[in-house]
Amino acid sequence: MPNAIPTIPVPENEPVLGFLPGSLERKTLNTELKRLGSEPIEIPLIIGGQEVRTGITVDAVVPHDHGHVLAKVHQAGPEEVAEAIRTSVEAQHDWSRMPYEARAAIFLKAADLLAGPWRKTFNASTMLNQSKTCHQAEIDASCELIDFFKFNCMYMQQIYQQVQPPVPGGGAAGGVWNQVECRPLEGFVYSITPFNFTSIAANLPHAPVLMGGVSVWKPSPSSLF
Repeated sequence: MPNAIPTIPVPENEPVLGFLPGSLERKTLNTELKRLGSEPIEIPLIIGGQEVRTGITVDAVVPHDHGHVLAKVHQAGPEEVAEAIRTSVEAQHDWSRMPYEARAAIFLKAADLLAGPWRKTFNASTMLNQSKTCHQAEIDASCELIDFFKFNCMYMQQIYQQVQPPVPGGGAAGGVWNQVECRPLEGFVYSITPFNFTSIAANLPHAPVLMGGVSVWKPSPSSLF
């Protein structure tokens, strides 16, 4: 059987881009703003990994231009909520048994994607749906969220390593070997996230999931994009 003891990479705070005139990040962000602002999309529910369209929708709009519709967002009813709970609890059986380093690897990969090809999209969508400046969006939707994903993985490993008492209860010669089994929360965590921070919208459901639990996420109705 494998006997490696993996170590989560030590994270560093994500550098904040400056968006100076003529910079590459400013050009790519302006292009993405135009693309997202000119192509209204349809946002389904995601239940059990499947897209669900109920036909009951609300508009996601630009706060400083209410007539500018960014998306039609499908709304959940009692049946969809019950199915979301059922599938999340069902998924926990295998997810909670996954090695912690494998769970961490998923979110570390997400952090790398956010720092790279998805950065402009997260920043632009936050600017459009939360009326933030490029600097506010960069600090929130990109840098803070990248840091959440990376630092939380390190904190998870520290919890697992430090919860074990280093000295057995019977003393060094007591013939006792302590063992602590860390178990995730049973059931599901209902994550209701605020309208004003993309990073919090991701971190609230992410943290219990990283620890082997499951979340049902309800984003703010005014920040659905």
